[in-house]
Amino acid sequence: MRSARPWSAQFWVVVLLMASAALLLHLRGDVDRVPPSRPLNEFPMTVGTRTATEIVMDADVLQTLGKGEFLNRVYHPQPPIEGSASPENAGIDDRASIGLFIGYFPTQRTGQSIHSPQNCLPGAGWNFESSWITSLTNAAGKKYQVKEFLISNGTSTQEVLYWYQMHGRVIAGDYTAKLFTIADSIRYGRTDAALVRVITPVEPGEDRLQARARVMKFAEQIEPLLPAYVPD
Repeated sequence: MRSARPWSAQFWVVVLLMASAALLLHLRGDVDRVPPSRPLNEFPMTVGTRTATEIVMDADVLQTLGKGEFLNRVYHPQPPIEGSASPENAGIDDRASIGLFIGYFPTQRTGQSIHSPQNCLPGAGWNFESSWITSLTNAAGKKYQVKEFLISNGTSTQEVLYWYQMHGRVIAGDYTAKLFTIADSIRYGRTDAALVRVITPVEPGEDRLQARARVMKFAEQIEPLLPAYVPD
């Protein structure tokens, strides 16, 4: 486990990569190839036993994010049926809701870039308590790595997973995603990519590992669904 540290040096690395990508794409002078995909608003409202509600995003937030397609939902646990036995995994599945954000950008050619949660969350008042890479395995047996955070704001604590979905890859690192954007723009004429973020609160009195298990299970459930909406 690695504690979160200031990102000043890494910030300038990202700026340099973004500037290099923008210059390269400008010099190419052609138009991105964007494979067809289903719109994000068709993403399943039910995942496992959870059902979602849409969260409307403020106009200023959308303006900051830029030209893309966005999904912002909260997936709620299924309420218990009166008189029924508690499900086997009630501690994981039914204790708290899970937030899902997906931002899909068909092109990053105009100099626009996906905003990393490492940059956005501190501006919203959240502090990074710890940060590391974790491995997940989806229902099809595919292994992949994602970024994991424990964040806090006052007395509130949240478990966060995020990754970049890009051309059939799941990428945990911000810099790795930038490098693949540059490489794929040259090889395939594509700069499309998505950021996927899964978040859940650590409820009062709840073991933090239960919240972690909750977001990990949800991430493993949704990852196989993403290629229909974020093309490989």
